[in-house]
Amino acid sequence: MAFCAGLALFVLITRQVSDGGPLVDRDWSVLGWFQRSSAAHPGLDDPAQVLSDVGNVQVAVPLLLAAVLYAAVHGRLVRRPLWWLPPLAAALAMAAVPLVVGAVKSAVARPAPGKVHLGPNGYAGFFPSGHTATSAVAIGAAALLVLPFVRLRVLRWPLAALAVLLVAAVGAALVWDGYHWPLDVAASWCLAVALLSVVAAAGVPARRAPAAGARGGSAVGGEAEVDSVV
Repeated sequence: MAFCAGLALFVLITRQVSDGGPLVDRDWSVLGWFQRSSAAHPGLDDPAQVLSDVGNVQVAVPLLLAAVLYAAVHGRLVRRPLWWLPPLAAALAMAAVPLVVGAVKSAVARPAPGKVHLGPNGYAGFFPSGHTATSAVAIGAAALLVLPFVRLRVLRWPLAALAVLLVAAVGAALVWDGYHWPLDVAASWCLAVALLSVVAAAGVPARRAPAAGARGGSAVGGEAEVDSVV
């Protein structure tokens, strides 16, 4: 369901931007609000730049790689069934980001925020936001990989909420700093939802499959003991 919804919204926004639909007029209005707010609060420019940098490959990919290695090593150590499946899905989701973003950028060829024509530098376009998609998939996938190993359930929801807030902050910062239109960011969030739903789905059989060598093994709080040892 999440995959279909995310993909459908991504396609819808792409069509709106490509065809100059009604959402584009709204995009100009929201962009104007960000530009006025940025001019009125220059002190927020530096924090916004730091958040924007989270979308750099040099930051996002090592973050996800650390989560992939953590989940793989710990999943194998505790003999979690199909321990390799969620890390593999996360890696493939990240690999899909530049392929999809690059193809759509070239097809849509959207000008820079506030412009009506592409610049002379040969840049492919600004829609969708590669930084937004990269950061959202990296942070979201890292959360999906690591949170199942958090022993205290009470910490899982706050950590998940923190991941969502960070993704939202990165996207907002990219608009604040003038790197992207709001719809560039919104479309990338939708793409990330679709990709992350695949990562989440990959974790379901890993959690439900019986543990190796522990058929019908002991359970604590209704969950297999092997799933909550880290």
